[in-house]
Amino acid sequence: MVKLIAGPCVIESAELLDVVAERLAAINRRLGTKIIFKASFDKANRTSISSFRGPGLEKGLQMLSDVRSKWGLRLLTDIHEAWQAEPVGQVVDVIQIPAFLCRQTDLVVAAAKTGRTVNIKKAQFLSGADMQYPYEKAREAGASEIWLTERGNSFGYNNLVVDFRNIPDMLRIAPTVVMDCTHSVQRPGAAGGKTGGNREFAPAMALAAKAFGANGFFFEVHPDPDRALSDGPNMLRLDDLENLIKTLIQ
Repeated sequence: MVKLIAGPCVIESAELLDVVAERLAAINRRLGTKIIFKASFDKANRTSISSFRGPGLEKGLQMLSDVRSKWGLRLLTDIHEAWQAEPVGQVVDVIQIPAFLCRQTDLVVAAAKTGRTVNIKKAQFLSGADMQYPYEKAREAGASEIWLTERGNSFGYNNLVVDFRNIPDMLRIAPTVVMDCTHSVQRPGAAGGKTGGNREFAPAMALAAKAFGANGFFFEVHPDPDRALSDGPNMLRLDDLENLIKTLIQ
């Protein structure tokens, strides 16, 4: 089955998590999908020191646990330091390694040792073939399942470029390759101390990735992206998600 990941960029409030989780649970019922709920408890790699980061580890994990209890959704969140892996692994199903940190050996190994699925995002400065080495680190550390995620490459100038050939390259390494359809349309640091983006291109990114063989799709979604506290310009509107998923799973 195609892997589907969706949710807000960062935990803004329990109310936001409820709104998004309720919709994802409804989509799962209607379409027979198994969307995994994603939200970050801490955005440690924001552009500006004044940017909103989230509620932190302890409160954030409790809020994610509440989502599982209330809506029956599987969970994904990211970690930035190796010590976070153990407590996060007690709550979520998938631990995500951020793109900037995918070569951090201790971080990858700590995530793998939890026994949870590890989703390693390809760094903006690596090729698809280069992901063999983070994959091997996780595998040698005992990860039960490893996914690799494409999210574009950066050549400076506040932009990202997606080379879709990275997807078949990574499929030679891992059986699951996810396309991050919303982070790939970011314009890093291009909005005056925060990241800009072009959410209108996210559906096309998903369809192109499918053509290249991607078997997972990642969407950050929000009921009102223009008022989101992180990644608003590249997040999809929650109301637009179901029709896009229908197209992808046809």
